[in-house]
This record gives sequence, structure tokens and C-alpha cells, in this order.
Amino acid sequence: MANKPIVAIVGRPNVGKSTFVNRLLGARHSIVDDQAGVTRDRIYFDVEWMDKEFTVIDTGGIIPGDEDEIMLNIFTQAKVACEEADKIIFLVDGKEGINPIDYDIANVLRKSGKEVFLAVNKLDEPNKFINTTDFYALAIGEPFAVSALHGSGGIGDLLEAVTKDFDYIEEEIKSENIRIAIVGKPNVGKSSIVNALLNKQRVIVSDISGTTRDAIDSKVKYEGEEFILVDTAGIRKKSKVDWGIEKFAVDRSIRAIRNCDVAILVVDAKEGITDQDKKIAGTIIDAGKAMVLAINKWDLIEDKQSSTINKFEKEIEKEMPFLSYVPKVFISAKTKQRLVNLYKLSKEVYSESSKRVSTSILNKVIMDAISMNPPSSIRGKRLKLFYTTQVKTNPPTFILFINNEDLLKDNYTKYLENKLREAFGFKGTPIRISAREKGEKK
Repeated sequence: MANKPIVAIVGRPNVGKSTFVNRLLGARHSIVDDQAGVTRDRIYFDVEWMDKEFTVIDTGGIIPGDEDEIMLNIFTQAKVACEEADKIIFLVDGKEGINPIDYDIANVLRKSGKEVFLAVNKLDEPNKFINTTDFYALAIGEPFAVSALHGSGGIGDLLEAVTKDFDYIEEEIKSENIRIAIVGKPNVGKSSIVNALLNKQRVIVSDISGTTRDAIDSKVKYEGEEFILVDTAGIRKKSKVDWGIEKFAVDRSIRAIRNCDVAILVVDAKEGITDQDKKIAGTIIDAGKAMVLAINKWDLIEDKQSSTINKFEKEIEKEMPFLSYVPKVFISAKTKQRLVNLYKLSKEVYSESSKRVSTSILNKVIMDAISMNPPSSIRGKRLKLFYTTQVKTNPPTFILFINNEDLLKDNYTKYLENKLREAFGFKGTPIRISAREKGEKK
């Protein structure tokens, strides 16, 4: 697939850029805080909207001319983002009104030569949309009234304008070999697993955190089928990552996740589930990749009875309930216990991620689910579903054509996802469900 178009979200601090990005993603990914300058670096996210895919850059707030080191860095990051971007969304605060800094930023954006779209945020009530008229003074163009917090206003109109010339999603061509990325925190045994699977010392193994700096590809054949194994640098907490070589190594690890077919998340059996394990799992899910959870160093667990596995599985269920669909395997890179299961499970979850469902059967399952548990009415209005279609695989992605997007709540979307899993499996793969309005809102 061709490179995705890039859209940069730019504006002064605390106008709601990260909240806006979170609204596009449908989840809370960026850091949201009332403190100015919370987002300091450029943060990249892949977004899918109306069968179109693009990459969003969430930037730190711009204050032109501010000499403070942090703010100067934010301004530099935002300028670089604008250089990278194909289009720019300039976000301003509709509650506060025009700030003098907005004029300065507008001048910078006009000089960029890029197409700029002006979004007036924090207009949470329709009667406040009139507040946008003042922003014509920025000479950026017609302002779009939006509420990133509530998802109301003209977000749809804004995105339609931004993406009007973006390409529609094309089905990805299946790669010849399944590409498996071995990922996790430092020192959980990723390189040892790769070496054991390859039966040779392909990468450096050490107890010192950070030994692996690059994502290393190795081709291996198992039972007549070839796989590509990718050993990656350990992904530490951002606060503990030093700028320079290690940061770029972590960036390459995250890029390896985005480029793989299957991600094997390795956790340490002795250490148990940590917050960083959860964050890496979230990164894999956000990338839409099939996943296997490998609990390594099982040879160091003294009591290896099935009851111990059950106890650990309950810990996973408690700490990572969002991975209920992901297969778990207890392995030892040192003794090679259950190691070959990684090939079998990787094939299985990739097959599930590539699964395409018959439209007629899909609609029957969804309609039966709605009949069994109808959605609650909201202010006298009830969700009406016309039909459902699967638009892509890897991950399986579905669009619900409905009467009103505001009536489809997250908990009901999750209910429908569970029903799809009950009917079709989708073991080890995330599912994407989005809605599109059809006909009048009723």
C-alpha cells in the first residue's frame, strides 16, 4: 500500500489537540492534561475514517517567540511536523476566543505552503457555533466548529474536507511469509527466544538491558513453511529512555510492530504482568496486529503444576482483561519448552486476522444480536441498523450503516464485537467496528 497521507494537528498549548486526536482514534491514547505543553514530542497515530486511512501527528503547543527551552522544543517539533505533513489542522479555542498567539501561528502556517484547515474547538453546544465568526480574522479560511471532548459539531465535515482527495483503503496483499515481531520490555528473553527458534546465536544475548539496538530480521523454515522473525529492542517506559541511540532503537521496535503480521508479546514469568507490558500490548492493538502472549522463563518457576499456570492465567485475566481473545503460551527459551508452539499460534492468529466473513451470514449474526439485546433508547431515539459489511482484513474491519452515530455507544459496540467473536472466532486479532450514517437521523 502507498504511504498514507499525513495530517498534522497544530495549535498553541491547551486548545485540545490531544483530545481531538483521541476523538479521531476513539480511545484515550495521547496524554491529556490542563498543564500547557504536556505533549512535547511529535506523536504519530494511524487513523481510519470513512474507508480512508491517514497518519495524524499530535504536536506540542506552539508559542512563537517563547525562549523557554521546553516551549522552544515544542515549537521546533511542530514546525518539523508541518514540513512532514500533507495537510494541517489548525486548532483554536472557541471558548476563549482569538488569542494573539493564534495570529502568530496563522502567519507561520500560511508560509508553510500547505493546505490548512481551521478548527474552532470547545464549542460544546450548538448555540455557541456563532463564536466561530470571529476566527475569520485569522485569514486561514472557513472555520469548522467542533467539540473534541464530546465528538459533536462539525468534526465529520472537517474530516470530509481534509480527506476529500485521500485514497480509499485497498485490501493489502498477503505477504509471502508471515512476519513475526518478538516484542516486550528489555531483558525478558526476546533474543534468547529468537536464537532458540533459529538454533543458532543470531543476536547478542545478555543480562544487560538494551543489548539489542536494532530490529533484526531472520528467515527460518518450520515444517516446510518459511517465517520471518524480527528481534526488537526492549521497549522501556518513555521516562526512562535516554535521548539518542536508545530512543531510536525503541522507535524502530514500534515501527517493527506496525510492519509485522503477528506480534509475540514476551513477558517475564518471574516478574509477572507489569504496566509496561500493558502499554506494549496497547501499542500492538492500536497497530491492528494479531498477537500471541508468550510467558517466558517458565523454567525458573519452581512449581510447574497446571494449577500454577491457572493462577498465572487468572493474573493475566485480572491485569489484562482486554487481551481475553489473545492465546497465551508458557515457554522457556532456555529449555525450549513449548517454543515451537509459537509458530503454530502465529499461523493461527494470522489466519484469523485475514478472515473474511460472508455478508449475509454477518448481517444475520448482527441482527440476531440486536434482537436478543436491543440498544437502549437515548432521549426517545433508538438506534436503527440497516446493514453491516466487512471492508477489510488484517485486522477484520466492519462498518455498521445506522440512522444516527450518536446512538451507538462504546458499550454496545463492545457487545457486538463479542457477538462477532462468538460467531466467527477471530482468535488473537483485534476487531475494528465503525459506524456510518445512512438516511435521516431518527
